Amino acid sequence: MRRGVRLGVDVGTVRIGVARSDPGGILASPLETVRRGKGDLDRLAALAGEHEALEVVVGLPTSLSGKEGPAAEAARAFAAELAGRLPREAVRLYDERLTTVTAESGLRAGGVHGKARRKVVDQAAAAVLLQAALDGERLTGRPPGEIVRGSS
Repeated sequence: MRRGVRLGVDVGTVRIGVARSDPGGILASPLETVRRGKGDLDRLAALAGEHEALEVVVGLPTSLSGKEGPAAEAARAFAAELAGRLPREAVRLYDERLTTVTAESGLRAGGVHGKARRKVVDQAAAAVLLQAALDGERLTGRPPGEIVRGSS
């Protein structure tokens, strides 16, 4: 397992959930929700710098069958823009199937409801995504997902 903090990013149309791992890459925790729009890439780049992130794992929404639709295309474009602001090969895409469903279920089970849940579900989804990526790397010995090249 490579050492270093990773950030997980769950990109939505309105909000972006961000999670952070410990330096050992063992546990992912919710970090912040960033409003989607002007300044969002700047904030994510700043978070990566503040936490000295080894990499940023961006969720790639695919269907249960594995097909990519418009949401995956948008995530790929967003990840490419982010990659253009970070060191080379610092952004990876990782399959995020069911992360939001898992996060919602966990929050409901923990007694978080209504507006309180909406405020943190994006962060929780990012943590579920990042935890899956960390577990995958630990299991396979290979970095998770696919590297994203920056857009010019």
